Amino acid sequence: MTLDRRALMAAAAALLTAERVKAQENPGEPTVRALRPIGDPAMQALPQVPTQPPVRETVQALPKSAPGSELEVIDLWPGLPPGGGGPFRSDYRFDETLGGVITGVTRPCLMVVRPERPNGGAFLVAAGGGYRRIDISGEGLPVAAWLAKAGFHVFVLIYRLPSEKWGDGPDAPRQDAQRAVRLIRANAAQYGIDSERIGLLGFSAGGHLMGETAVDSEVDLYDDVDEADQQSAHVALAGLIYPIITLKAPFDRTISSRVVLVGENPSEAQRRAYSVDSQVTKRAPPIFLAQAADDPVGTVDHPLRMYNALRAVGVPVEMHLFERGGHGFGLGVPGMPAAAWANLFLSWIRARGFMRNV
Repeated sequence: MTLDRRALMAAAAALLTAERVKAQENPGEPTVRALRPIGDPAMQALPQVPTQPPVRETVQALPKSAPGSELEVIDLWPGLPPGGGGPFRSDYRFDETLGGVITGVTRPCLMVVRPERPNGGAFLVAAGGGYRRIDISGEGLPVAAWLAKAGFHVFVLIYRLPSEKWGDGPDAPRQDAQRAVRLIRANAAQYGIDSERIGLLGFSAGGHLMGETAVDSEVDLYDDVDEADQQSAHVALAGLIYPIITLKAPFDRTISSRVVLVGENPSEAQRRAYSVDSQVTKRAPPIFLAQAADDPVGTVDHPLRMYNALRAVGVPVEMHLFERGGHGFGLGVPGMPAAAWANLFLSWIRARGFMRNV
C-alpha cells in the first residue's frame, strides 16, 4: 500500500462522513467481511524485549480493496490478552469489512506505517466507532499516511471492543492502549524513535481512549507480562479530535459509547470513573482539542469540559472549535472549516518541539 493510495482513501472517506457517524452510534452487522490471519508464530521476534516478546509479522495479503492489508502488524500481547473472555477464533486477529471497519478483535495489535524520512517521533493513533467497531479507513490509515508524510512512525491501534464481552470490560481497550505505548517505547531503538517523543492521536471513541491513556498513565491496568511492561506509559502530548470526554448527563448523547462502557443505567461513580475530564491531574501531558460546533454526537461540551479540567491544574492545552464539520470528519473535506485542524495540530506540535525537520 502506498501513501498516495491512502491519501485517496482520505478524500473518499470524507465524503462518507454521515454514513460513518450512523455506523458509530447505530452499528449494524457488517455484510462483507475479511479475516486478518495471525500468521506464522515462528517469525522474527521484536528486539529490546527479551522475555516472551510479541512477534512482528507480515500478514498474508488480503484483497487490494481491504485497507491496511499490506502493512506490518505487531501483536500487543505474547499470549492471550489480560482478563480473558472476548470472541474466540484461533487463526485470526480480527474481522475487517472491505470498507475498513473492524470488529471481532481476538488479538489486539498495531498496524505500522513507516515514514520515508523519519524525524524520530512516533504517534499511536486510535480510530473511533462507538467502542463497537473501529473505522480504520476513515480515521486510522489516512491519518497515519498524513503523519508519516510529516516524518512520524505511526502505529494504528486495533484495540479490544468492550461490546465483545471481554472479561475486563471497559478496561480492556485501556489495557491495550497502555501496553501499546510501553511496547513502542521498549522497541524505540529498532524504529529509530526518540522514546521521549511518543504522542497520541484519537478520534471520537478513539479520542476517549487516547484521552484516558494520556491522563491515566501512572495507573497500572494489568500485571506485567514481559520486560516491555517495565517501561513508562507516559506520553509527550496528545491530540483528541471530536473526542468523547464525559459520560455524565446531560452530555451523554453518545449512546453507544456510554452503554458499552457503563451500561444503560450507570451510577454517578461509574460515569465519573470513565469520564476523561474527571481523571485529569497535573501529570497529564499537553493536549490539543478540535471539534465542530454542529457535531450531533459529541457536543462541544466535551472538549470544553476537557479544556477547563486541564486549565484548572495548569496543563498546557489548545482548543479549536469550528462552525461546521459534523462528527467523524477525519482529516476533513478540503475547504470546509474543520479541515483546518490538521495544519493547526502540526503547528502546535512543532511549537512544542515535538516535530523536527527531517
